[in-house]
Amino acid sequence: MLSNIGIPGLILVLVIALIIFGPSKLPEIGRAFGSTLKEFKNATNDLVNGDETSEEKNKLKAVEKEKQNTGS
Repeated sequence: MLSNIGIPGLILVLVIALIIFGPSKLPEIGRAFGSTLKEFKNATNDLVNGDETSEEKNKLKAVEKEKQNTGS
């Protein structure tokens, strides 16, 4: 699907995103998109492999990350 876009189409999408969101919001949007993509990839790998232990590890990592972000 993305292979049909090409370089000019990708540049056009990036310019439109820059106009709509502005330069200050683009890094935040990129980080959010990347973390969402990472979580989706991990979830699909867990479903394919049927590996419950890795799911529990991911939950523990998420809880530890939340604790670090809240400072407790």
